[in-house]
Amino acid sequence: MQFHPETCHKTIQSPWGALTLAANPMGLSGVWFENQKHFPDTHAWTVSTQHPTLLQAEQSLNNYFDQKWPSTNSARQALQNIALDLSAGTEFQKAVWHALMSIPMGQTCSYGQLAAAIGRPMAVRAVGTAVGRNPISILVPCHRVIGSQGQITGYAGGIWRKQALLKFENASINLPSAGQHQ
Repeated sequence: MQFHPETCHKTIQSPWGALTLAANPMGLSGVWFENQKHFPDTHAWTVSTQHPTLLQAEQSLNNYFDQKWPSTNSARQALQNIALDLSAGTEFQKAVWHALMSIPMGQTCSYGQLAAAIGRPMAVRAVGTAVGRNPISILVPCHRVIGSQGQITGYAGGIWRKQALLKFENASINLPSAGQHQ
């Protein structure tokens, strides 16, 4: 992924380890757990503790950690005041990442359901790859996507974090209806 040359970052603590937040003039461009897959090289980025977008994201995440997000809100509603910069992704990836934001807290969907939601029902594997490359963990809730039989599958931040996030959200496992292929 190619990130904006004016990207800045800061690190905050979460119940599941350190998170690096990244922003640029266009918006929030990343939230990664330390040591997660696809963690970018941040050495050329400026450290910023006062960037407005980073502060907004930190507040939103702290509300989530303190369970102050209404459970009925989708991530899109909770993030309405934070500009997101998903420009580092392809058009397909961005479609998947936007669809992730419609999964309400406490609910899950399968990769197949997500593929169908973006109008690409045969692209289940490509959807899985795009989910795995999501640059904005938690806030763009890729952890809410599970296998077609309800199994907890891959997560760039580690399966144990995905399980912990789903438990934290009291997530129900929504399986596809009978006869729906995944």
